[in-house]
Amino acid sequence: MRKESFVLAIDCGTQSVRAMVFDKLGTLLAKQQIALHAYTSPQPGWAEQHPDYFWQQLSTACQQLWQKHPDYQSQISGLALTCQRGSVVFLDKQGMPLRSTILWLDQRRATQLLPLPTYLKCGLGLLGLSSTLTYLQSKAQANWVRQHQPEIWSKTTYVVYLSGYLLYKLTGEWVDSTGAMVGYLPFDYKRLQWAKKGSWRWSLAGVSTQQLSKLYDPGTLLGHLSPQAAEVIGLKAGLPVFAAASDKACEVLGAGAFSSEIACLSYGTTATINTTQHQYVEPIRFIPPYPAAIPKAYNTEIMVYRGFWMVSWFKREFGKEEQLRAKELGVPAEKLFDELLAKSPPGAMGLTLQPYWSPALKQPFGKGAIIGFGDVHTRAHLYRAIVEGLAYALRAGKEQIEARSGITIKSIRVSGGGAQSDAVLQLTADIFNLPVKRPHTIETSGLGAAINAYVGLGVYLSYAEAIAAMTRCDKTFLPHTENVKLYNALYGKVYKKMFGRLRPLYKNIQQITGYPSY
Repeated sequence: MRKESFVLAIDCGTQSVRAMVFDKLGTLLAKQQIALHAYTSPQPGWAEQHPDYFWQQLSTACQQLWQKHPDYQSQISGLALTCQRGSVVFLDKQGMPLRSTILWLDQRRATQLLPLPTYLKCGLGLLGLSSTLTYLQSKAQANWVRQHQPEIWSKTTYVVYLSGYLLYKLTGEWVDSTGAMVGYLPFDYKRLQWAKKGSWRWSLAGVSTQQLSKLYDPGTLLGHLSPQAAEVIGLKAGLPVFAAASDKACEVLGAGAFSSEIACLSYGTTATINTTQHQYVEPIRFIPPYPAAIPKAYNTEIMVYRGFWMVSWFKREFGKEEQLRAKELGVPAEKLFDELLAKSPPGAMGLTLQPYWSPALKQPFGKGAIIGFGDVHTRAHLYRAIVEGLAYALRAGKEQIEARSGITIKSIRVSGGGAQSDAVLQLTADIFNLPVKRPHTIETSGLGAAINAYVGLGVYLSYAEAIAAMTRCDKTFLPHTENVKLYNALYGKVYKKMFGRLRPLYKNIQQITGYPSY
């Protein structure tokens, strides 16, 4: 590989698609971002988007990138794709989509489920996990399509994640990364491969071996850019395409969280806390860790479903003043929210937020609350309560990971849009009582994919070597002692007790109104 060669990292997320050029030192040289219309919702709780929409926007991002930075176009030596997780595409034998992608946000459930082995039902019944099994089976997208759209299911030859579809468009091959396998297809999370023949996971997911992509470890050559794709995205045919991983897994890698003692917080639309483990550790009992962007490694992830989406909600409902000023100054409105944090003391004058949690099985689900005796009409206090509540939730996730894995987290890396705020990161350091470090680029997911590509090209012989060369920290935030004392008291005496106290009220609301409890 020539010294002047670079890699192209493509990040197809929920809110946008980004095409990025990185060098071998992890420097982001060029980027083109296109906002996505995230989904359509034909019915309440549904979230869909046509798969070709993602491909078209991906192609446009690449073409615009070369228009702005033509010098890099001929210097790309390989590419890697990272993608949103758990979004499923149904295709016919020609590889043509039969319906819109069912996105990871979707909340529909199947009710007519395939029969499961008797031994499995009995065994899980003894463990009290029958409802868990039913939930997982009902969430499998293939089961819903089989039940409600049998004419489409009868034509379905391939059932793949969105990452697998986009890689098919790039290479012409039905391939995907083990690092992208998060969702309701029959993946063995411990072995990091499709489930063995005869496994109960096949009955759970409702698909067959022939319908799935062939899997490769992150950093492995998946194929080469097809002539058709090369013309569409503006690169030479035959360019090597390497396996990366899901966007969250690549975020952890790009943040440099290689050691299990480093936690990676993602302050994105969905907020997560992750560590990289080289042994199989379930962060929640009977809920597997996700595949890491490093071969044979795992991410112990705890997710807060409505993460910094809540900041977007605050901006829409209460941030008109900042939006107008931001437009005049030519800066994002979120940048001005630091002024609100400065106007509200730690603890937000008594307001405490319980964020909108993931609809998972063993966590608070589908509900949220703001309680306290503070002035809820004061925007500064409300904004601080939102950010503090997210940090409390992620701290609870940290404690869960530590308890399950037996490790002690000693340092925090933060990525995602919220990581751009110094005030938010200082608040995070105070709530966790740990040093918080911000990576040198906000594009950690794209950087993670670039690391996969450079390892695949042989520029680096190991991930430890690649991480050392390509990741670094921009700034470190140390906890303030007085704030730590206050936050420890609020976290232990208020936040941790909220859900248990409010859960009966949530159930009453659902029973009275009939609203789904997703």
